Amino acid sequence: MDLSLLELKDVLGDIKNLGEWGIDSLTFKNISIDSRTCSKNDLFIAIKGKNFDGHSFLSEVLNKGVKSVVIKEGMQTSLPSNYPCWVVNDTLEAFQKLTLLKRKKLNIPLVAITGSVGKTTTKEMIGEVLKKLGKIKLSHANFNNEIGVGLTILATDIEDKVLVIEMGMRGLGQIENLSKYSEPDIAVITKIGTAHIGLLGSKKNITYAKCEICRFLNPKGVVIIPANDPLLEETLKEYWKGRVIKVELLNIENQKEIFKKDDNLRGFYNPSNKTILIEENTFVISFEGFHNASNFLYAYAVAKELGIEFSSFNKFDFASLSGRNKILKSVKTTIYDESYNASPESVKACIKNLLEKPRNQFFIFGSMEELGEESEKYHKEIFNLINNSDIQKCLFICDREKEKIYSNYLKDKKKFLVLNNIKDVPKEINKSTKKGDSILIKGSRCWHLEKIIELIN
Repeated sequence: MDLSLLELKDVLGDIKNLGEWGIDSLTFKNISIDSRTCSKNDLFIAIKGKNFDGHSFLSEVLNKGVKSVVIKEGMQTSLPSNYPCWVVNDTLEAFQKLTLLKRKKLNIPLVAITGSVGKTTTKEMIGEVLKKLGKIKLSHANFNNEIGVGLTILATDIEDKVLVIEMGMRGLGQIENLSKYSEPDIAVITKIGTAHIGLLGSKKNITYAKCEICRFLNPKGVVIIPANDPLLEETLKEYWKGRVIKVELLNIENQKEIFKKDDNLRGFYNPSNKTILIEENTFVISFEGFHNASNFLYAYAVAKELGIEFSSFNKFDFASLSGRNKILKSVKTTIYDESYNASPESVKACIKNLLEKPRNQFFIFGSMEELGEESEKYHKEIFNLINNSDIQKCLFICDREKEKIYSNYLKDKKKFLVLNNIKDVPKEINKSTKKGDSILIKGSRCWHLEKIIELIN
């Protein structure tokens, strides 16, 4: 999808040193911020990040024959005096404005997902379910910040039918910014939890941050949220006056209840055969657990909004991402790899799933970060849940400062072993488990618990 000089001028202002190029002859195939992959037909934007500065690679870009670049005011000396370029105050903002230009030219539905828990899994589910419409563009890995979202939009092809992106945040105003430069048509807010409470201070602030996704939502669009969250519902009213769909998952035993008339989209989960009944249609999904069945409801709601009709029986096999929903068979045990990250809500959901497994259950638990002053409270909640469950043993990994806090609390709880180094985990778990046992691995990203999986028998 070509970008013309006139289109770019509307966004970036006048180009300097146009020279021999005619106003109609200078076009660009794509926007690039990476000198390694930039081609001569791209417009290169020199973004300065935390660990890099695109201006340092301008000579490499010019050697590739790139026709023009966008640079920050004051960096003109990095270029030949007659080289065509745009000079701006903020190259990241210029990148985001061009992202929005591309998004508008695409003219396809954009689904944006945020939330404290389950947003990446929900994104993957939505992408798979929407394949019924044709080619779908899905943000990969953790392209959920101001650069990652932009790169996903810029990489979308004219053949793509729907664009699905994830929006993360580490403070107030960040999701609003992502919404501004992507203008979603459908917004999904998964469960509001306590992840990042150490950064934002309260669940109320977390809720405000997530509701920012609606700031630039298409007025004719829709927001999909979990039912029975009064704080989310009230906060959302401050940001959004349009349509809202509330989804609710119940156990199959509740199916015959008489519900008051409302707009909730309900699903009924049968853990015995792992089926989900939604509006007379039955679904079987490859991901286990009530929490994943809840995530699927969001995917169903999005698909319904986009006109997909389902048959009476439907089966979906979703690809597991690293550290999420992975079931691995070792020589001796079954490992449930949820190592990517951890919050109190996600840990509780994974424990519930673990307790449904046969034989003995073990838990390798890396301490949860970014909980601030609430950290001790939430860790003790998890400890009590484990202590009152059938889990045989929990290997809790934390630094020495946290060990001082928790060791006295755990000293008479025999199923806990506190470690400070993940290198000690394989030896301890291998000597404790027997053939057929189940092991859950979950902890905050800083622990890199995926490194120990191949060392577990």
